[in-house]
Amino acid sequence: MDRRYRVGIIGGGQLARMMQQAAIGLGIEIRLLAEGADVSAAQVVPLTTVGDYTHLGSLESFASGCDVITFDHEHVPTRHLRALQDRVAVRPGPEPLEFAQDKARMRERLSELGVPCPAFAICRTPQELTAFGETRGWPVIAKTSRGGYDGKGVWKLSGPGETQLPFDAKPEISAGEEVVILAEEFIDFERELSVIAVRSARQAVVYPVSETLQRSGVCVETITPAPRLPAEQASALQELGLRIAGELGVIGVLAVELMQARDGRILVNELAMRPHNTGHWSIDGARTSQFENHIRAVLGLPLGAPDMICPVAVMDNVLGGAEQDLTGALQHVFARDREIAVHLYGKDVRPGRKVGHVTACDTDLGSAVSRARHAARYLMGEPDA
Repeated sequence: MDRRYRVGIIGGGQLARMMQQAAIGLGIEIRLLAEGADVSAAQVVPLTTVGDYTHLGSLESFASGCDVITFDHEHVPTRHLRALQDRVAVRPGPEPLEFAQDKARMRERLSELGVPCPAFAICRTPQELTAFGETRGWPVIAKTSRGGYDGKGVWKLSGPGETQLPFDAKPEISAGEEVVILAEEFIDFERELSVIAVRSARQAVVYPVSETLQRSGVCVETITPAPRLPAEQASALQELGLRIAGELGVIGVLAVELMQARDGRILVNELAMRPHNTGHWSIDGARTSQFENHIRAVLGLPLGAPDMICPVAVMDNVLGGAEQDLTGALQHVFARDREIAVHLYGKDVRPGRKVGHVTACDTDLGSAVSRARHAARYLMGEPDA
């Protein structure tokens, strides 16, 4: 009798929704711990439990029916994950995941490994943050060490008079998890890049480097492979992604977000240990998507090829705008471009909310950019943009 493998996903967002899509073809059963019955992934995962990921009892009850636990987000308290791994495999485990949860610990560990990062200081008072700015020069970037995402919990401070702001806005985090302010030098960057690596216990693969376009801390577009990036430099960044995944002991997807400074430096900005927005293009543009490889990795299955199946892939996020009837808007999108790929997340449209993405695979960069942007803008209610 065939055995059904059961992967538990904590968090019911669009990443879990797309993991379910990848798991179907592999015959793998997905079980979901969601924050609500109607969230994105809960709409498509039949075996959904609604529960609180900050409550250890809920996590333990959910884990009892799973072979392995993985994540749609990185916000599960670390102490709960340590207790959970006594019952079930947790991938990535609490030790590597903490470097994605805590930006201060991430900076310290990467610096120990000699990974290029912005100059930084860990600040527990506004006075320490002011001292960093006076030493390094203004402006400085201040980040809450825990709880921030998509541009939230990040400040650009122009002088000493603003150093109280991050401390007033620090999020409340579970007991036992200190929140500090991470001060970083301001990087005058030319562009942002991303490397997606996937690691299992026995194998690792890495996708081509992507260029990412961000607005207000939110990714709006990726271009893969990154234009104007010499082959040697691209290979070095891919090797860096694989090295970080190995050094931190990541099992599953690791996204390494990078800044290419105008002075030539390429520095690590953030880490994520789950499928990542900058890898969404891989669903339609790679032999094996980041979502399928994540599922394979956490189950210990051989990983699939990350090679591109087209010369260039451009992914644009669909952010909530004037268009409320997204499915109805597909009438125009598909009539205009029969080869565009659209992924909608089943979310109510709210201004600026990620409600889907589109991907254009092409032989020409300009054409791919034009096609992806038109489709995304039409779905956002900007047909003449």
